[in-house]
Amino acid sequence: MLSTRERMEEHRRNPACTSCHRVIDPIGLALENFDPTGKWRIKDNEVLVDSAGVLYDGMKIDGPAGLRAALLKHQDVVLQTFTENLMTYALGRRVEYYDMPTARAIVRDAARHDYQLSSFVLGIVNSAAFRMRAEAVTSELSHP
Repeated sequence: MLSTRERMEEHRRNPACTSCHRVIDPIGLALENFDPTGKWRIKDNEVLVDSAGVLYDGMKIDGPAGLRAALLKHQDVVLQTFTENLMTYALGRRVEYYDMPTARAIVRDAARHDYQLSSFVLGIVNSAAFRMRAEAVTSELSHP
């Protein structure tokens, strides 16, 4: 039986899959010591877990501590991406170029609140994009 890493290496042999997996696999494999329930493990299918990898920018990572260091190094990108994805969910649509000033403002405001999750959520629900979307939905429901 193959380990997760071995299965991923096999999958990456497909040229159509390589470009995405080169970016996402090191992140997932850095967390490979955690089983699906979150329990720490040292073996995957009787093979020792190898949680080392190299990120797209060449930074070497090894396990959760290495991933944490990488996320902190790229904190600006992580926070912006998190905000855009949260906005996408909240707005029920893709984030567009005209939403970007709002997304950047939400990240800046969250910094003043130590990046608490509530500051991101409040930034989104108080945004014009969210309030206007909610009003449009309410209007559609009350006037069929």
